[in-house]
Amino acid sequence: MMRRRAFLQIAGLSSVAATVGYGMENEAPVTARIDQGLLNARNRNRSTVVCQNGIVCASQPLAAQVGIDILKAGGNCVDAAIAANAMLGLTEPASNGIGGDLFAIIWSEKDQQLLGLNSSGRSPYDWNLKAAQSLGLASIPRESPLSWSVPGCVRGWSELNQRLGKLTLAQCLEAAIDYAKAGFPLSPIIAGSFDFDPQASPSLTSVFHPDGKRPQYGDIFKNPLLAASYEAIAKGGAAAFYEGEIAERIVAKSQDLGGRMSLKDLSDCQATWGDPVSSSYRGWDVWEIPPNGQGIAALQILNILEQFDIGQLKPNSAEHLHLFIEAKKLAFEDRAQYYADVDFAEVPIEWLISKEYAKQRAKQIDPKLARAKLTHGDPDLDSDTIYLCAADGEGNMISLIQSNYYGFGSTICPDGVGFPIQNRGQAFSLDPKHRNRLEPHKRPFHTIIPAFMTRDGRPVMPFGVMGGDFQPQGHAQVVMNMIDFGMSPQQAGDQPRIEHVGSSSPWGEKSTDGGELTFERGITAKVKQKLAEMGHKVRPGVGAFGGYQAIWRLDNPRRYFGGSDPRKDGAAIGY
Repeated sequence: MMRRRAFLQIAGLSSVAATVGYGMENEAPVTARIDQGLLNARNRNRSTVVCQNGIVCASQPLAAQVGIDILKAGGNCVDAAIAANAMLGLTEPASNGIGGDLFAIIWSEKDQQLLGLNSSGRSPYDWNLKAAQSLGLASIPRESPLSWSVPGCVRGWSELNQRLGKLTLAQCLEAAIDYAKAGFPLSPIIAGSFDFDPQASPSLTSVFHPDGKRPQYGDIFKNPLLAASYEAIAKGGAAAFYEGEIAERIVAKSQDLGGRMSLKDLSDCQATWGDPVSSSYRGWDVWEIPPNGQGIAALQILNILEQFDIGQLKPNSAEHLHLFIEAKKLAFEDRAQYYADVDFAEVPIEWLISKEYAKQRAKQIDPKLARAKLTHGDPDLDSDTIYLCAADGEGNMISLIQSNYYGFGSTICPDGVGFPIQNRGQAFSLDPKHRNRLEPHKRPFHTIIPAFMTRDGRPVMPFGVMGGDFQPQGHAQVVMNMIDFGMSPQQAGDQPRIEHVGSSSPWGEKSTDGGELTFERGITAKVKQKLAEMGHKVRPGVGAFGGYQAIWRLDNPRRYFGGSDPRKDGAAIGY
């Protein structure tokens, strides 16, 4: 097993494996050898990375290493996060990139406070319910510029760099530009995302299937068009993206395909600084970005679970998972009803994350029986993704998440830019009565959520679990693993996870039967059987849910403990 691990590590970072004959005389395989079955079922027992000076945790090793290089060059964790994010946009393009949005929570050691950044873009000014109805749409199609909202990533980089960075934006992008030109070998799991139908999206195929061939694991992949886009941003800042040639190319592609994006939509893009919101879980404060994102769903789940003595249960036992599933189902009914852009809708955030409300909701949980019918609460009202975290020698810490939404977003690449545009606008509801209904210049409901944990006003841990609707579920499972069961940052991510699907959604789908459960390897047949006997619908087979990174901090002396998810190609790298 140690020999196999060494091979995977070397092959993921070098092209040597692609040219070795593996015992065959004068003959080499077309690409690097790997057993996909073993890859999917690999053991999950990495060691927690411990260091003092700085650390970067990311879902691709080259991205984490680029972040470390930035720290060693005198940058801080914000500079490292931008550099790693740019690198991930190159190395993991299905999950993220400058065609998508960005959220972050930052601990500023100088200011001794948490800062929240919402850099999600808005719908086009010329896109509304009437226009959608005239096209006969029941929902917004994914593979269409009608699903586009303005990409907020580059605006987020600019805001982070100007307010908190130590290096220039050009310095942060330098390594990604060099790698995009020279190329890099595809890592094993990410390589699978390049397996898409080349006929489905010619613009995507032209960028990510160069020379008409799908790149394989270990093959060298280059993206000179993305390098040129990064160079323009390095030279001209955010204006190069939102007002220059890149913006013109985005609008031209939208117009060619019947979209609604305009130059004004792009030039008006702004990120929003604001306070994260929190709720305590057994004395630890968990922080999330408020809606339009779904972060407070994690707080709602944890508030409900706090009403039960989780720590006295066996981790991933039927009793433990049942309570978690029922709490998730209740929180997601509220998510479907209330979460939306607070500039357009009244969202009762304080009430939703209150302990009083959690106690009311917890009373609806039967410890031995699953609920099939659920409703949202009733307040008194006046009316695929990447996650990374980093920490530096000064004590600053950042929790950053960035996404295209689905794999490769809308699957549409504007000509000559080297990246696809997100399909986040698909998450709008076309129900005119819904808080999350489609409206001009509005932020859609968002799934990507960075998280942070503090205690007694001191920073403890930036963390996140990517994976669409799964993210609040992943946050809650990680927090329980650490706080209730005493696991390390790495162990908390190594543990097998469970996903519940079938809840009501903010874009109009309604839960009618209590949903279904899917499990990762490691959840026993006995546990699944008991959950079924409690009334849960159990799907056959196994899955893999989310991608997690975290950094736990201890002071006097300061030390960082990093964890990186074995479900991804990534690494925690410190020094």
